Amino acid sequence: MQCAAPGVYRNAIDVLIKTIKNEGFLALYKGATPPAIGSAAIDSVLLGSLHNFRLLLFRNGMTESLPISGGERLTLTGHGVAGCFAGVTSAFVATPIELVKVKLQLQLQRSARDRPFKSPVDCARQIIQAQGITGLWTGLSGAMAVRSQFLWMFGFFELFMRGFSHLQGTPFELNTGTANFLSGGSASLIFWVFAIPADNIKNRMMSVALPPYLASARSIRNTRPSFFQVACRIHAEHGLAGFFRGLGLSCLRSFPMNGGALFVYEGIMRWLGAETVVAAS
Repeated sequence: MQCAAPGVYRNAIDVLIKTIKNEGFLALYKGATPPAIGSAAIDSVLLGSLHNFRLLLFRNGMTESLPISGGERLTLTGHGVAGCFAGVTSAFVATPIELVKVKLQLQLQRSARDRPFKSPVDCARQIIQAQGITGLWTGLSGAMAVRSQFLWMFGFFELFMRGFSHLQGTPFELNTGTANFLSGGSASLIFWVFAIPADNIKNRMMSVALPPYLASARSIRNTRPSFFQVACRIHAEHGLAGFFRGLGLSCLRSFPMNGGALFVYEGIMRWLGAETVVAAS
């Protein structure tokens, strides 16, 4: 939907209907293998670096006093900055995986035999052949722009957790796991509002067709449109609304997925007794 030419699809339902009609039901799962395999690595880098950036900022004075106990905790700004740094760090792992996923999803041939890329491995091999090993990081600037918006995700996650903590002792008190789920899901909606413009640009950067084999590094660079070039193209074709294509679908899947992820992550951190600076009060 984000990479389609103007007028091809009216909305998400139209995408669904035309995809099934033209390519069959299994086409809905094109490109599922790379994220299914790579998500563990991406999320491990994201959440692992998040924890370490939180500790780094905490130990370097980005703290505030707890209202009741008088102890210290990381500031809301600190949580946001840690999320931004963690997101940018994870972009280096996420970009090759997302690149392969995008290229597989944009194959519109009904028969798998007619598709240029036969598998994720074949796709990666062709990218390297056409653009060199660095071709796997096409769209890195877009991925970094998207993932830097985890600033909002983890900043608002902490804000919501602190808000839920004020319900303790009232009829509306929530257990920690439920608060984690609701805070993670709600914060993810805010994340996508800020991230979707860069996500549209990133996917367009990754969707550019591979050129024939190029021996010149200069020629290779010239085949990859820049972040700014793609942004200008989207604006010219779709106006400002083009930067928000896919926002509804992203929010729809994001709440349960991210709420569940943070429910599990925070629960495991508590179970392991890991050092934490994110306690709400």
